[in-house]
Amino acid sequence: MANARIGVDIGGTFTDIVLLNGSGESFSTKVSSTPAAPEQAVLTGIRRIVDLAQMRVEDVMEVLHGTTVGSNTLLQKAGARCGLITTKGFRDVLEIGRVRTPTMFDLSWDKPEPLVARRYRLEVRERVLANGTVEAPLNVDDVVEAGRFFEAEGVESVAICFINSYKNGANERAAQEAFAKAFPKMHVTASISVLPEQREYERTSTTVVNAYVLPALSAYLKRLETGLQDIGVKAPLLVSNSNGGLSSARVAQDRPVFFISSGRSAGVVGAGRLGAATNEADLVVFDMGGTTASASLIQEGNLARANEYEFRAGISTPSRFIKAGGYLMRVPTIDVAEVGSGAGSIAWVDEGGLLNVGPLSAGADPGPVCYGIGGKRPTVTDANAVLGFLPSKLAAGSMQLDLEGARSAIDETLGQPLGLSVEDAAYGIREVVNVNMARTIKAVTVERGVDPREFTLMAFGGSGPVHACDLADALGMRRVMFPNAPGVFTAMGMLAGSVERYFVKPLESAIQSLDVRELARVRDALREDARRALEDEGYAGERVEYVFELDMRFKGQDYELPVRIPERLDAESLSQMTDDFRQAYTAMYGYASRDTMECANVRLLARGIAERVLDFRDLRSGGEPRAQAEEKTRPVYFSRKSGWVDAKVLRRVSLPSTLDGPAIIESADTTIVLPPGWQAATDPIGNVIASRVAQ
Repeated sequence: MANARIGVDIGGTFTDIVLLNGSGESFSTKVSSTPAAPEQAVLTGIRRIVDLAQMRVEDVMEVLHGTTVGSNTLLQKAGARCGLITTKGFRDVLEIGRVRTPTMFDLSWDKPEPLVARRYRLEVRERVLANGTVEAPLNVDDVVEAGRFFEAEGVESVAICFINSYKNGANERAAQEAFAKAFPKMHVTASISVLPEQREYERTSTTVVNAYVLPALSAYLKRLETGLQDIGVKAPLLVSNSNGGLSSARVAQDRPVFFISSGRSAGVVGAGRLGAATNEADLVVFDMGGTTASASLIQEGNLARANEYEFRAGISTPSRFIKAGGYLMRVPTIDVAEVGSGAGSIAWVDEGGLLNVGPLSAGADPGPVCYGIGGKRPTVTDANAVLGFLPSKLAAGSMQLDLEGARSAIDETLGQPLGLSVEDAAYGIREVVNVNMARTIKAVTVERGVDPREFTLMAFGGSGPVHACDLADALGMRRVMFPNAPGVFTAMGMLAGSVERYFVKPLESAIQSLDVRELARVRDALREDARRALEDEGYAGERVEYVFELDMRFKGQDYELPVRIPERLDAESLSQMTDDFRQAYTAMYGYASRDTMECANVRLLARGIAERVLDFRDLRSGGEPRAQAEEKTRPVYFSRKSGWVDAKVLRRVSLPSTLDGPAIIESADTTIVLPPGWQAATDPIGNVIASRVAQ
């Protein structure tokens, strides 16, 4: 029973907590998020889950955490006042960017405002050539002078990025050391410690994002670690990164740019492990929380991954076609498309009289109107409550919904201005948010040349199961999977993650002239760096797995695709890598030329193998708060055509072998909506599988 692991996922509305004890039993709970001090909800939830599991805080061996502090800092433009020190002549790299727009012919598009104002982007005298030769050594006085200016201006965090420092970091390292010594109270980030790669814009942008969010995320994690110690938790704190792996809180405090998408990727990792346990190799993963909805693709059991993405308003996606719309981060990430359409998203009418939903969210405070805690503007949750999709009480019966308040808010804000009944206005909210979320799923399927109709939709998050079948209908998908405890599945996904560290070194060469001995030398150097880093995390010897990749491209191209590097390196393995690259290129772009190939970087993913990994086949529920399901039926407004329809209402633990819709399936963490024309059954390990009935 001891040796418990706890997964924590902070959302915009709720903070989800999952505890897995030593005997394989899981316990879960939800608490309201506390945006002003996110750690308070975490500490409250941990105390509650430990009591629910009848354990002691001393029994906790790991706390695994996904946080939205980094992404919210970017979204709200609430980061540190930042400065940038760069090579003379490269002050405007952030402004110039990639010299392109995310969409053609959009004359209303505005370029995102740089995170560092131009007056805080200062140049110093130094120069490293493209081959790594130091043409001009660093003038340290310039660095100190820049620091004095920043200090006088109240700058909190500084990024240092010199041209070609990825080839030779001597000047940049000297600048970092001189700055840190002269100004110890200011945060400083050097590009060589974050992204030692070519491309000055990508490297500068990634370093600046790191500097921008570093004070906020670092302060938060320090407060959380202190709070955990105060309540008696002595276990290490691991933070979920954008690639779905885990790293120590210390690493997250130093390199927060790797943790901007902390949390959401963990759900995809959990989905991949659950898919493997149920022989579901092709999945569209859909997660709808209180603030955002996201989608990702698992194809033939492989999670879609990318080496960069842009954080932006609207649909945020690592698409290879849509560039320059946001703040670029060249870091390993699960390929997730995200949109500001969640259960707490606010519905509003624009100047043209059109109904819109999001991206502004009511969050946990003041929350949806139906929560009765201060919200005045109608949200998706209010619409679902008015239409009968939600029970009269949420959170295991602890929250009584104010349905009349929700009806009144929808009527006054939307119904009367648009000339609609309350039901039609509420259904309009649901239609708009469904369209927004369907676009997100298309961003990772149709826009990538993948037919979603051939995939199963896996839906989780507090509100994902409420909308999943409607989304499947809209996309022509005929099968939906709802995992156990879908409302806290992202927190559970963290229990399926592994400790990971990422390393990269440049290696530029035409493939036909690539010296495999040089490739082996770079690979071995990366392996040694990783070995030392993972040893500090408590992993050594056979408990460390190394995955090497070579970034390859056709000559003249500017973007690469990664190809696995085999352990044995010789002419034959090099030929195999070129074949693998052509296959990967064809899979992504539909064709592959016979042009000369070249490589750019060697990458290493070093993974610490946990002693105990979550296995969904052996997972047992240790009990959950009793869901409501006091009604046997209730009227639900499924569509304008059908109007109000009496739907069966059941607790999830009481499902029959098969269930025909219309039905509402309730549990403590979420509600599954089964529309007319759908049928549900439970698989051997407890997932609910909904299928479209043939017509």
